[in-house]
Amino acid sequence: MALFLFGIFLLGAGGVLALFAGRNARLAALFGAGGLGLGCVMALFGVLPLLLHGRTEVYHGAWSLPVGSLSLALDPLSCFFLVPALAIALPCALYGCEYLETWRGKKNLGATWFFFNLLVAGIVLVFAARDLVLFLCVWEVMSLAGYFLIIFEHEKEEVRDAGWTYLIATHLGTAFLVPAFLLLGQHTNAPEFETAGSMPKLTANLIFVFALVGFGTKAGLMPLHVWLPDAHPAAPSHVSALLSAVMIKTGLYGILRVLTCLPMPPAWWGWLLVGLGLVSAICALLFALAQSDLKRALAYSSIENVGLITAGIGLGVLGLSSKSDAQCVLGFAGALLHVLNHGLMKSLLFLSAGVVTHGAHTRHLEALGGLLRVLPFTGTCFLLGAAALCALPPLNGFVSEFLLYWSALEGGMAGQRLAFSVPAFCVLGGLALAGGLALALFALAFGTAFLGSPRKILPEHIHEPGLLMRLPLGVLTVALFAAGFGAPWLVRVLAPVLETLTALPPENIAVQVARMENTFTWVAACGAAFLGILLLVALLRKLILRGRRIESAVTWDCGYAQPTARMQYGAASFAQPLTALVAELLRSRKTGAAPAGHFPQPASFSQETPDPLKEEVYAPTLRGVARVGIAFRWLQAGNVHLYVLYAALTLVILLVARLT
Repeated sequence: MALFLFGIFLLGAGGVLALFAGRNARLAALFGAGGLGLGCVMALFGVLPLLLHGRTEVYHGAWSLPVGSLSLALDPLSCFFLVPALAIALPCALYGCEYLETWRGKKNLGATWFFFNLLVAGIVLVFAARDLVLFLCVWEVMSLAGYFLIIFEHEKEEVRDAGWTYLIATHLGTAFLVPAFLLLGQHTNAPEFETAGSMPKLTANLIFVFALVGFGTKAGLMPLHVWLPDAHPAAPSHVSALLSAVMIKTGLYGILRVLTCLPMPPAWWGWLLVGLGLVSAICALLFALAQSDLKRALAYSSIENVGLITAGIGLGVLGLSSKSDAQCVLGFAGALLHVLNHGLMKSLLFLSAGVVTHGAHTRHLEALGGLLRVLPFTGTCFLLGAAALCALPPLNGFVSEFLLYWSALEGGMAGQRLAFSVPAFCVLGGLALAGGLALALFALAFGTAFLGSPRKILPEHIHEPGLLMRLPLGVLTVALFAAGFGAPWLVRVLAPVLETLTALPPENIAVQVARMENTFTWVAACGAAFLGILLLVALLRKLILRGRRIESAVTWDCGYAQPTARMQYGAASFAQPLTALVAELLRSRKTGAAPAGHFPQPASFSQETPDPLKEEVYAPTLRGVARVGIAFRWLQAGNVHLYVLYAALTLVILLVARLT
C-alpha cells in the first residue's frame, strides 16, 4: 500500500509543478508527464503483487470532515481495474507531450497537464476508495478534471456544448448515486462498501436501479449515453483515449462493486443488464455507421463495447441466480477481460485517429482517403486495433468476446425451462449481430480514411509523427498480441477476482478457470501457427519476386477515361445499405443539390446524424427545467440578508426534523 500511496503523491506533485510551469510547454510536459510516469510505475509495483497473489491491503488515514473516512482498500477487484488504468495512462501521457506541441505559446499547457494528472489520480482513487463519502468526493474530482480537459479548445462553440452536456450528465448520474449509497450504508451498518447480510427485496432493488442509472451514465449505457459522442471528439486525442479506455470503466466498476454488497441477485437484474447491454451495443454501432466524424464513430464504438461488458455482467448475474457456475464464471470472466482488452484497443484507435487529425487537420471521413501511403505505421496500427475490436483471432478482442458467447451458450444449454433457454440463445444472436455491425463499421472507417485516393487536397507536409507519438502506438499494438496469446495466463489471474464477485467456492471457480485455460492454450497455439504461415508466405513471396520488375497501375475504372477521387465510395455511401434499413431510428438529416439538365452543374450532398435522444428528449427537458428556474429567479434577488434567512430557515427545519 505504501508504494501505491507514494505513486498517487507523485501524480499529484507532478500536476501541481506543471501548473506552476504555466505556459512553459516543455517544462509543463516534463513535470506533468514525468510525475505521471513515475507515479503510475510506483503504483503498479504496489498493485501488481496484490493482484497476482490475490491479497487485500487496507489503509485508514486521518480525516478531518465530520462524515466519512479516509478508507482505502486494494482487493483483487480494485487491483484488476487499476492495472489497465495505470498502464494505459502512461502511453497517453507520452503521446500528449508531442501532441500538445501544436498549442505551445497559444494555451496554458501547465493547467492542461494539471487536470490530466488530476483525472488519473481521481480514477485511481475511485477504484481504491472504500468509504462511500470518500468515493463520492474522488468521483467528483475525476468528473470535474474530465470537464476541464474536454473543453481544452473552449473557443469552439461545439466544444463548449460538449463540455456542458458532459457536466450535466455526470451530475445527474451522481444525483442517483447519493440515494443508492444512503440506502446501502443504512443496511450495511457502515458507511463503506460492505456485504449486506440480509436486506429487504425492495431496498435491494432500489439500490440496484439507482446504482445502475448513476454508474450507467458514466459508463455511457444507452439511453444515458448522450454526453459521450460529443465529449470524446471534443477532447484532445490522448484525453479521448483515456476517457474511453479508462474513465468510462469506473461506471462498470461501480456496478460490479455494488453487486458485491447486495444479497443474491434475482434473475431480472441479469436480464435487465443483458438487455441494456445488447441494445447499447447494437444501436451504438448503427449510429456509428452513420457518422462522418472519425472520432465520433469511435466514441459510439466505445458505447458498443460498454454494452458488451454490461451484457457479460448480466450473464454472470444470471448464472448466480440460476446456480449455473459455468455461466456465472464465464460471463464475469468475459466482462472483466473485455474491460482490459477494450482499454488497449480503444486507446490505440483514438491515438491513431489523433495522428490523422494532427496531420490532415480534419476528422471528416469524406475528406480523407489514401492515408496509408503517407502514414503506413499509423495505418497498420489502426488496422490491427480495428481487427482486434472486431474480435478477429489471434488478437485480444477474440478472447473476451468468445467467453461471452460461451457463457450465453452455457445458459441456454443449462436452462431447465424453455422460457429461460430461448432468451439465452437470443443473446447469442444479439452478440453475433453486434459483431457483424462492428466489422462493417471498421471496414468503413479504415477503408475510407486509409485506402483509395484522397477525397480532398490534404496538407502536403502530412507525415508520420515523432517518436513520442509513435512509441505509444507501437507499445499498444504489441499489447494486443500479448493479451491475445497470454489469455491462458490472464484467466488464471482472474481467479481471485471472480471469487470476490461471485462468492463461489474456490474449487468451483478453479474448475471453470481450468476449462478456459485449456481452451485458450489451443487458441494461442492455432494463432501462433497462423502467424507462422503468414510469415512464411510473405517470405516466399519476397523470394519469388526477388530480381523481378514490379510495376503499379490503376485498377479497372469501368471505362471512365479520367476517373477522380469523387467516384469512389465515401463513408455515407458505404454504410447506406445498412443505415437505410434503420432510417426511422437514425433520423439523419440530408441536404444537397442533385444534378439537373443535359450539362449539369456540380452536385452536392451532405448528411448529418445527431443523436435523436439528445435532441428530442434531453434537450427539451433541460429547456423546460431552465424555464422553471427562470420563473423562480426572484428567490435569488442578490440580497445577502435574504440568503441568511434561507440558511436560518433550513437549520430550523433540520432541527425540527431531527427532534421529531
